[in-house]
Amino acid sequence: MTVRTRFAPSPTGYLHIGGARTALFNYLFARHNRGQFVLRIEDTDAARSTGESLNAILEGMLWLDLKWDEGPYYQSKRLGLYREAAAQLLEKNLAYRCWCAPEELEERRKLALKENRPPRYDGRCRTRPAQPAQPFAVRFRVPPGKTFFNDMIKGGISFEHAELEDLVLLRSDSTPTYNLCVVVDDAAMRITHVIRGDDHIANTPKQILLYEALGGTVPSFAHLPMILGSDKTRLSKRHGATSVMAYKEMGYLPHALVNYLARLGWSSGDEEIFGMNELIEKFSLENVGKSSGVFNPEKLLWLNHHYIKTTPAGELKPLLLQHLKTLGVDAARDERCEAIISTLRERAKTLKEMAEASLFYFREKISYEEKAAKKFLTHEILEPLKLLSKKLKKVEPFSEDNVKKAFDEVLEETGLKLGELAQPVRVALTGGTVSPGIFEMIAALGKEKTIERIEESLTPAAAWSSPRPGKEE
Repeated sequence: MTVRTRFAPSPTGYLHIGGARTALFNYLFARHNRGQFVLRIEDTDAARSTGESLNAILEGMLWLDLKWDEGPYYQSKRLGLYREAAAQLLEKNLAYRCWCAPEELEERRKLALKENRPPRYDGRCRTRPAQPAQPFAVRFRVPPGKTFFNDMIKGGISFEHAELEDLVLLRSDSTPTYNLCVVVDDAAMRITHVIRGDDHIANTPKQILLYEALGGTVPSFAHLPMILGSDKTRLSKRHGATSVMAYKEMGYLPHALVNYLARLGWSSGDEEIFGMNELIEKFSLENVGKSSGVFNPEKLLWLNHHYIKTTPAGELKPLLLQHLKTLGVDAARDERCEAIISTLRERAKTLKEMAEASLFYFREKISYEEKAAKKFLTHEILEPLKLLSKKLKKVEPFSEDNVKKAFDEVLEETGLKLGELAQPVRVALTGGTVSPGIFEMIAALGKEKTIERIEESLTPAAAWSSPRPGKEE
């Protein structure tokens, strides 16, 4: 048997964290078993489905590198198949026409709730005489008995059919409902394993009955526990329930988010760091926990920082360029980018942070923080800065080690300590007192920019150090 899984989002919103984890687990299970991963778009709700949402879902999956083998299949283009299936069930007397008006059903629902009864359909149209002049829905005739299935995560689950109402297959306008579409498509697409959120457990017995009624092979089911927010309640935007692409905008790396989502409910010993190939090799549903995972933003940030530190600068460059562009900096042709990344990766936890911290490298003119300039660009530092500029002009190649040698020579000749020289140079080059290591930062900034900025700082240094009127020098 070839394993076939599917991810079937509805294009009524973005791809959120829960949906992305479901897609990932289906993808990993298929890849681990050398099977196929199918993408199906459940867009029968024409009023709520949008092209914008569809694009967001596809973009999110491709960003996470969850490439599908088949699809995307669109349910809106398969309506004839669902109506044909409903007609087959009617012909076999496994379904029946229901003439109950929506208003009538709503009144019965309210009455049942008032009388503390389950608001289930009472099946009255099973034996109701035909009403040819009225529109009708098609309902499935739930048989007596019990349905049992062995969930690959939750274990054995059973449902008494008395707890199930005769579900609607086609509405009175002939549009098919979710459960019918899912079963028809999963059967036609030869899906062997249905891996989805545990909010779908209640649908499973209904779908198993439909598989059996239509003569299809019932797939194996695995229901993933829901993801809770950091406050242990349902995931909200405040606690991580946001668009997958929003994490891209915040500067997260796709493989960091994939790694985090995989560990959100699945484990492999005490390991925390997994590349995609490792995940594919080690993934199994047996190691998916039965309890809900808790979304931890700090853990995700820690993982992202790890990947920023360990991903080659050449791979980070195109991602950083995108964030720089949003900040108004076009650095696509700047040959210093990889060197700049190397100076910032230890501190930056996101690409957005890295882009913001790198802006001083690309500025044409430096704007000094007044407090920093007054403290460090003093009259006393003028000559040491001039001397450093003179020595840096002779440095070739302009490497971190050679820059350090130039500093050492200035320190020896002036008697200054490293901090007494480095901090004024840092202010001269960046405008402030915080930057990467002074030698690596200068090497990444480049010879021309470094000398230009040091010499430009000499004028402010002289101006801020001028004696006040009436005060002796």
